[in-house]
Amino acid sequence: MVSKFALLSNLLLLASAALAVPSSRLGARLARRRENRQSQPVNRIASPAGATSNVQYSSNWAGAVWAEGYGTFTTVTGTFTVPTPSGNSGAASAWVGIDGDTCQNAILQTGVDFTVTNGEVSYDAWYEWYPDYAYDFYGININAGDVITTTVTASSTTSGTAVIENQTTGQTVTQELTSSYALCEENAEWIVEDFEENGSLVPFADFGTVTFTSATGSGTSGTTYTPSGATLLDIEQNGQVLTSVSTNGETATIQYV
Repeated sequence: MVSKFALLSNLLLLASAALAVPSSRLGARLARRRENRQSQPVNRIASPAGATSNVQYSSNWAGAVWAEGYGTFTTVTGTFTVPTPSGNSGAASAWVGIDGDTCQNAILQTGVDFTVTNGEVSYDAWYEWYPDYAYDFYGININAGDVITTTVTASSTTSGTAVIENQTTGQTVTQELTSSYALCEENAEWIVEDFEENGSLVPFADFGTVTFTSATGSGTSGTTYTPSGATLLDIEQNGQVLTSVSTNGETATIQYV
């Protein structure tokens, strides 16, 4: 006969084991962060044959980018609906940011990663002051179909805030950041990125479509910039164009093709 003490011990061991094993989504996320997830400045490449004349190309950024004078942008914001990526494995990230194009010394940015691991989809809200790595927000849940507002604000060239609001759930998270790497405040962008882990681009996921709405960038001059009129960037990898970008007023649409 098994004693009550032995039975209790076995139950405690089983409970401890269950707590020690994270869910597959949490495990994948933690593993990815340990592998040094990092955004990068735009890596422009030559336009492929037959390319659209009003679009430029990069290996990692798709979206709309403004390039103006020093000190132009102190706030960038945009709202999008979280997509459901498809495929077996891959990732992509939607974010807003300041700098990273004509000024590549630093980027203040915040957004949401979409990751597919063995067919299972997970999402991570994050912030980053490049060249530091990305860090996860805690206290916010992200699911497909959620409406997310992302905002970065530079209070100086070496300090600022990143805010993500889940309008669907009412959750909001805020992070104050400082860095010794100064912003130029020259660029405002609304981007879907193929980001890096361990110094290499992750397999780029078919994210469907990300549409930034209420997308604006502004600064101390009082001028408000929208994606309309910004430089359009599409991602090309291995000779294949993977995205299609369009803008209209305060809207930027990035579609996986």
